[in-house]
Amino acid sequence: MLEAIRRFIAFLRHKQILHKMGVVISIAVIGTACYVLYHMLRGIDVAEVIDAIKGTEPRQIALAALFVAAGYFTLTFYDWFAVRAIGRTDVPYRVNAMAGFTSYSIGHNVGASVFTGGAVRYRIYSAWGLNAIDVAKVCFLAGLTFWLGNAAVLGMGIAWHPEAAANIDQLPVWLNRTVAFIAIIGLASYVAWVWTKPRVVGRGPWTVTLPGGPLTLLQICIGIVDLGFCALAMYVLTPDEPNVGFVTVAVIFVSATLLGFASHSPGGLGVFDAAMLVGLWQMDREELLAGMLLFRMLYYIAPFVISVILLTLREVILGARSKRLQRLAAIAEAQTRVEPRREAVYVRERGDGGA
Repeated sequence: MLEAIRRFIAFLRHKQILHKMGVVISIAVIGTACYVLYHMLRGIDVAEVIDAIKGTEPRQIALAALFVAAGYFTLTFYDWFAVRAIGRTDVPYRVNAMAGFTSYSIGHNVGASVFTGGAVRYRIYSAWGLNAIDVAKVCFLAGLTFWLGNAAVLGMGIAWHPEAAANIDQLPVWLNRTVAFIAIIGLASYVAWVWTKPRVVGRGPWTVTLPGGPLTLLQICIGIVDLGFCALAMYVLTPDEPNVGFVTVAVIFVSATLLGFASHSPGGLGVFDAAMLVGLWQMDREELLAGMLLFRMLYYIAPFVISVILLTLREVILGARSKRLQRLAAIAEAQTRVEPRREAVYVRERGDGGA
């Protein structure tokens, strides 16, 4: 059975069917989101949205910013875990933090995060001797942590509150709950699968040893904490009335985030917003839109600006250090050329004196 699945996947890759399906899905998600946004935003009073933003208490914004910062701090452990999982324990946490924060914040905003985030990671990790294959393995393991966390949050959240997911996918409550239980069972089965013995995926130099049972549980915990902080930031910025509860907002938020990720649009722009407006239909649209704009500013724009500044400073420092080393090397080389000449002159002068 497993061999048949592998052959089927190989056939799909050979015919580029998976790539074509991905493009079709992205276009379909973006198109649906644009249609929904067009109908949801008709009649929106921009002045009311601006007033809602101005009326947001500074305490709420500060608390949301604190949760966003905690989420990005947790997110840095994706890279810390992945780099150690491939055996590179010599890379310090500060480098993992730099790579994780900048790659995700830039990838979130630019879109196609697999490629943009991978390029940022390679630029940082190559200075520590990691090659392109090593960075690809880091991206794979970090992505695995992200998806395991999503599966856990959505599985438990939808099983507890399936109505929240039904607001977005328009499926029956019982069906959403069934899918949630299937996701939880699948997650538990995966943990049991990697717990029994070491599991390897890939071929040749692309081989990756999957983390064992205890480390997989750690991966799941990292993903849950990261998504939990992000959902808390969104929850703080949503309207107080009606109070739909944190679990409902968390399920809708994570679902909207995944839809935005699947669309590959920069920052999930349009897709994330449409899903949130549909999922939280009972809230005042102007106030909800104001909260979403503030969240986008805190979670997307601010980290993106900080990342660009950090990477620019890093390049300036590395460039200055490289020039200084080149200058020192040139001075050392010049000295090595001068010393033999001085020795030759000294010998010649002694020879003349002796004569």
